[in-house]
Amino acid sequence: MVQSINTKVDLVINATSHKMSEYGRIMIGDKGFEFYNDRDARKFIQIPWEEVDLVIASVLLKGKWIPRYAIKTKRNGTYTFSSKDPKRVFRAIREYVDPNHMVRSLGFFDVIKRSLKSKVKK
Repeated sequence: MVQSINTKVDLVINATSHKMSEYGRIMIGDKGFEFYNDRDARKFIQIPWEEVDLVIASVLLKGKWIPRYAIKTKRNGTYTFSSKDPKRVFRAIREYVDPNHMVRSLGFFDVIKRSLKSKVKK
C-alpha cells in the first residue's frame, strides 16, 4: 500500500484520471493532491501543493458544467481529471492554491481565433 502524503484530509471523491485512463478516488489534504486507483494500489498520482503551478478548468454552458480539470505542475507536466462534483474539488483546492492560479481553459472559438491571429502575423 502507498503511503499518503497528507496528514489531514479535506475531501475524498470518486474520480477518473485521464492521464492513466483509470477510475479511482481523489484525496485533497493539507500536503497535496492525490489520486489512487480503486483496483491497483500501485497506480497513483501524488502532487504536493508546492509543485502545483496552475489548476485549469474546462468550463461549458456558461459555468454550469465542468467536464474536466487539469493540474499543471512545475516540473512533471499536466494531469487531467474528472469527478462527480468538480465545484467541491475546486473549493477544497482553493484553500491551498492561490485563486489567481486557478484559470479557465480556452474555449473552442478562442482556440480558432488565436490560430487565425498567429497565421495573419506570419
